[in-house]
Amino acid sequence: MKARVVWLILCGIWGSTWLFIKLGLADLPPLTFAGIRFVLASLILSALILARGVRWPRTRRDWFLIAIVGLLQFTLNYGLVFWGEQYIPSGLAAVLQSTFPAFGLVIAHLYLPHERITGAKAIGVLFGVLGVVIIFSNQLTIAGHMALLGSIALVASAFFGSYSNVLVKAYGTQIDPQVLAAGQMIFGFPPLLIVGIMTEGNPFRFHWTTMAIVSLAYLVIVGSVIAFALYYWLVRHMEVTKTMLIALVTPVVAVVLGMIVLHERLNWRLFAGGACIISGIGLIVLRNRQKTAMSNKLQFVDTQTRTEFQAQEQSKVRRTVL
Repeated sequence: MKARVVWLILCGIWGSTWLFIKLGLADLPPLTFAGIRFVLASLILSALILARGVRWPRTRRDWFLIAIVGLLQFTLNYGLVFWGEQYIPSGLAAVLQSTFPAFGLVIAHLYLPHERITGAKAIGVLFGVLGVVIIFSNQLTIAGHMALLGSIALVASAFFGSYSNVLVKAYGTQIDPQVLAAGQMIFGFPPLLIVGIMTEGNPFRFHWTTMAIVSLAYLVIVGSVIAFALYYWLVRHMEVTKTMLIALVTPVVAVVLGMIVLHERLNWRLFAGGACIISGIGLIVLRNRQKTAMSNKLQFVDTQTRTEFQAQEQSKVRRTVL
């Protein structure tokens, strides 16, 4: 139950970050914007780790893993997200990122023996992707060279992000969630800042409007410090393919926020797409519940059978003694 609550909270947080990224990009260049976000977030997380007295990893293996997933998750994934979203609508960006669980399903099959691809999982993910495509079907028109490159960047970002999460599930569950998030950010932000400053200029000369500062603060505190600490806790307590289904729900949250904040119009696509998303997630969750229930039932029957057999053997021994 606790894992499901965290899952829902993350859907709300990451559904809202698309809006704040778009608002921030109105005044700030993408790579430096992303780099500054993770510099500040890693400093806050490091301070929290110090206050808790948690030890940082001691082995080269753990640090190597943190470095690799940091480059995948924060340099490549978020760098491409921030860069690509400046050329395409936030709704289209959310649709393209929804390929996240589809990539994850395949990658998890290769790395995680207990998370093999099943028919139910595959159909569930397809339903979810279909749902977000329906919701944003009026935004799926790609116009211009840069818009095409931006769309490709978002799909590539989904691949890198899903790869990172599977590696964490396969090799990094022993690392504290806050340490894992902070370590990844520490390895992920330098390339963003180096390339950003070289191509986008001095951050102190950017147009730091009130909205830019508010967007950055929200992305740092809520979208990074809180969200990633919760997410890596969730990865340790839920199948990675199910955690990736967050990517199918966040576009719906983005639509609702767009209606409230930007006064976007409600249409049939939201209802039809939402039904597909819920059906897809429900198919995976309910199928897993049935398997778990059947497994528990078999274990109970097996335990009961062993108990009866032991009782019969003990009865035979007593009769023999008598």
